[in-house]
Amino acid sequence: MIRLGFVAVLSVAFNMVGAAVAKEPAPPAEVVTEIARATKTATGQPITLPQGPLEVVASIYTLAPGVRLPEHKHPYPRYAYILEGQLMVQQGDSASRVYHAGEFVIESVDSWHFGATVGAVPVKLLVIDQLPPGAEVTINRPPAP
Repeated sequence: MIRLGFVAVLSVAFNMVGAAVAKEPAPPAEVVTEIARATKTATGQPITLPQGPLEVVASIYTLAPGVRLPEHKHPYPRYAYILEGQLMVQQGDSASRVYHAGEFVIESVDSWHFGATVGAVPVKLLVIDQLPPGAEVTINRPPAP
């Protein structure tokens, strides 16, 4: 009789634990965190796409500490997500901006600029370009005569 009572108590306890576990919500199957939404580039240009067939190029760039990229421009839309480090972007003769890990950059189109790492850690970027198939993603500024 004592054994039956003990088994009954255990049975009730296990059922209560099972019911408590069953009531916990399951984690969502998908979590979406928007990191950027914009209609203009970093310099205020409207975002437009090249007409006709497009090629999408996704790249990971890693820039060592102390790197200063040459002055250049992108003839087509370019987007960058800063994975690690800090990147300073200087737009021609106008103001500069420092982007930090977790920030999204919508680069200016057809405008001269350069980038440089800030601090003692490398900068790692996920870069996505949209351009006509086979076109160049970057044009370096020719040296002054």
